Amino acid sequence: MTVIELTDEQAAAESLSLEAWLQKLAGEDRPAINPHRHISDVIVENMRDVPPEIMARMPKDGASQHDHYIYGWPKKEE
Repeated sequence: MTVIELTDEQAAAESLSLEAWLQKLAGEDRPAINPHRHISDVIVENMRDVPPEIMARMPKDGASQHDHYIYGWPKKEE
């Protein structure tokens, strides 16, 4: 078992949260993940790099007809 001690002086000098300090200690340079992000923000971030020509080919009724596109069920009448 590894014991890591953080003195009050070290914590104050770094002015980091415990999570950020542990990430720094582990050598991770990426920012901490915010567990309270809205799902729409995550989706927008993940879709940001999708080329426009791919976005243009996506179905316009993907939300209302998701069962058709995911499971192959017949489309619902709108």
